[in-house]
Amino acid sequence: MIFRGKNIVVTGGANGIGLAVSKSFAVARGSVWIFDLASENPAAAAQSIGSQACSADVADRSSLESAFDTAGVPDVVVVNAGICTPASLEETTPDVWNRMLAVNLSGAFHTVQAAAERMKRARKGSIVLMASTNSFDGEADLAAYNASKAGLLGILRTAANELGPYGIRVNAVCPGLIRTRLTASSFSNPSVLSEYFKHIALGRGGEPEEVAQAVLFLASDLASYITGTTLVVDGGQTAAKFGTWGKATDSFDGQRWTRDS
Repeated sequence: MIFRGKNIVVTGGANGIGLAVSKSFAVARGSVWIFDLASENPAAAAQSIGSQACSADVADRSSLESAFDTAGVPDVVVVNAGICTPASLEETTPDVWNRMLAVNLSGAFHTVQAAAERMKRARKGSIVLMASTNSFDGEADLAAYNASKAGLLGILRTAANELGPYGIRVNAVCPGLIRTRLTASSFSNPSVLSEYFKHIALGRGGEPEEVAQAVLFLASDLASYITGTTLVVDGGQTAAKFGTWGKATDSFDGQRWTRDS
C-alpha cells in the first residue's frame, strides 16, 4: 500500500488513532495533512512524522473550508475527528448531546461534503469514515456517542451512492476497544480488562496501528471495487455473542486471555 503522490487529509489526526493513521500514510509515502484543533497542537504532531498541518474545527464549516483550501484537492480523506463524553441517558444534558453530534456527526458531514466538492472535480478519491462498533450496539452511558456513530453509517451509504459516479469511494472502519488516551483508564485496570476481553475472540484490545492498517487498505487501490461498506476492527467482539473465554484452561495475564490447550 504505497501512497506516493497522493494528497491525504486526516481530521483529528494529532493523537490517538488519528495520529497512527497519519503516521502510517506518511510511512507509505503519502503527502499527509493533519487537521485538528489548535489546542491539540497539530503542527507538532505533523512535524514528528514529516507531514503538514492545519488548525481546524470540524464543527466550524468556515474553519474546515479554510483548511481544505490550504491543503489542496485531496486524494484521500480520513474522517476521524471525534469526542466522547460518557453520561447515562438521564444525565445526558442538551449541551453534551449537541456538542457530541456537532463534532462526531455534523463535523463528519461537513468534512465529507467539503471533500466531495473538491474530489468531484478530479473524478477520483477515497473517503474513510471512522465509525465504531458502537454504530451497531447500545453500550450503556453513551447515548449521544452511539447515536452519532450510528448516524455515520447513514452518511456512509448515501455518500457512496451519490459519489460513486464520480469515481469516489466511501467506506468506514468500525473499531472496538482500542488503546488510546480516551481508554487509558480501562487498559490500566486488569480487573476491567479481564471481564471485557472475555467477550473478544482474540482475547485482547486493539492498538491504533491495527486500525490504521485497515484505513490504509480501504483507501488504497487494493480496495478499488469496495465502496459503501464497513470494516469491523474489533478482534472478533461482535462475533462472540456469548463470550469466548472462561474455560479452565484459559488464563488472563493482565492484558490478554490465552488458552493452554
